[in-house]
This record gives sequence, C-alpha cells and structure tokens, in this order.
Amino acid sequence: MGILKFLGVILVMKYMIASRWTCGMSNGLSMTYYIMACPFAEGIIKNTVNRALQSDPTLAAGLIRMHFHDCFVEGCDGSVLIDSTKDNTAEKDSPANLSLRGYEIIDAAKDALERMCPGVVSCADIVAMAARDAVFFAGGPVYDIPKGRKDGRRSKIEDTINLPAPTLNSSELIRMFGQRGFTAQEMVALSGAHTLGVARCSSFKGRLGNDPSLDVQFLKTLGKTCSAGDNAEQPFDSTRNNFDNDYFNGLQRRNGLLFSDQTLFDGPRTRGIVNGYAFNQAMFFFDFQQAMVKMGLMNVKEGPKGEVRAKCGVIN
Repeated sequence: MGILKFLGVILVMKYMIASRWTCGMSNGLSMTYYIMACPFAEGIIKNTVNRALQSDPTLAAGLIRMHFHDCFVEGCDGSVLIDSTKDNTAEKDSPANLSLRGYEIIDAAKDALERMCPGVVSCADIVAMAARDAVFFAGGPVYDIPKGRKDGRRSKIEDTINLPAPTLNSSELIRMFGQRGFTAQEMVALSGAHTLGVARCSSFKGRLGNDPSLDVQFLKTLGKTCSAGDNAEQPFDSTRNNFDNDYFNGLQRRNGLLFSDQTLFDGPRTRGIVNGYAFNQAMFFFDFQQAMVKMGLMNVKEGPKGEVRAKCGVIN
C-alpha cells in the first residue's frame, strides 16, 4: 500500500508540472512531440545515459551542468555542443565551459537516434532529456519535459558572458536570474544542482585568504585541496554522486564551496529558502523539477529559426 501511495504522489506531481507548463505553451513544444515520428526516442536517450552513468556516476553532474550552460547563453538550443572552427571560437571553448563533461553521451544518443529515425530528434532535446535522466539516475525527482526544441546555428565564445560567475553575491544572482524570468526561490532551487559534482580549485582559491563566511575547518580542507594545484577538485557536498539536499545542509554549516553557493545562506532574501530545503528534501525536489522544466523553455528555437543537426558538433 505504501508503494502504491508513493507512485500515486509521483503521478500527481508529474501531472501538475505537465499541466503548468503545457497550458498556454505557444512555442510548439509538447510532451508527446516525438510520439509519431520517433516513438522510442526517450527510451534510447535514457538507456544511453544510464549505461554511461553506470560506468561513471560522476557524469550525472556534467550532463545537468551542460543543460544549464546551454540554456543560459543562447537559449536551450544545443549551441554549447558546437565545435569551434578556424573562423569561429565556439561556446564550448570558453573558460567557463572547459570543465563541462558528457559530450560523448550526447553524441552516442544522437548516433543511435539517427539510425532509428534520421533527422528527427534535435541535439537540444537530447541535452534536456539527458539532464532529466541524470537527475533521476542520481536519486533525484522524476519529471517529464516538453520536447520539440530546434538546434541553434550560433555559438560564440563571447556569449558565455551571460553565465553566472562563481563570485556573484545573492543580490547579483537574484538580479541575473530575474532578468531571465526566474524568482529568487527558483534560483536557489536550480543552485541545488550543486548537490552533484565538483569544482576546481581555480574557481574557489580566491576565498582562501580571508573569507569570514567559510567554516574554519572547511577552509583548511580547501587549502589542502588547492595545494595540489588549480585543477584539483573538491566536491560541492559530502554526497557528490547522490542527488539530495545535503548541499543546503552544507551551506548551513558554512561549507559552501563557491562564494556563489555560500552567499545563498548569507543573503537575507535567500537564507529562508536554503533553510527550508535543508529541512525538507521533498520540497526541494518539487521546486527543483519545476524550475528545470521552466529553464528548459528558455528562448527555444522553432521553425526556420532552428534546425535538427545531423551531428551535434556541426551546424548543418
């Protein structure tokens, strides 16, 4: 009986989210976009993601981060996947994106889809679905997303200036996300994706001198990590491969890895949200999945404004 009740709650949550974002949707996306043209698309992507994450669970963080970095630059259009050419340095080669991982998973899914239904499933949709499947694989919430994004034709390194820097304070983060239509609560929920993965010392070494927001013992831990060089890695929380609310518990202990993490607890407009998510993981999961669905609708391309790339790294 308990299992049936749990499954019922999941189905209700999925329905609520689907209803919220499909009602009034005017950008041509839908939950059943591929049901006729490529009915096995979601299964192919999920199986590809699961096989890769079974071999290397750390890639879950990479897939989620890739989706975020894609959407916040040119919209959710797969522009982060495009390779640089002799005439253009693409987003992929920006310093902000050099640590992105999981491109080979996207390419493997695309190759499988092209064999099954060529020219149908966009790389942008693969990135969005792969991020969703990575969240669930790591123990996070299950949710559905609308499909039908087209791939963009622009990818320039200078556009990555639109990505939030790890040095932003809570007010700057609220303003930056607000310019893209997100509330402070949605911003904090999306930041919770840092429950997975690591950051390199180069992203937080500036805090080692004198940052009163850091716990003293944690400061020593970071110093020890950075003694191995700029590329040394430190997990965001104590459960780096598990999608949970430990990230927010860490902020309460002043163990936020990046300045942009710890500022969420220090900021008066976001501290209550952090405390709520630290106390109630289910609330974090629910808000996170809604924010992810919303993020996946950012500046999507449709019709002649986009295409379905044959290869994700190359514009047709």
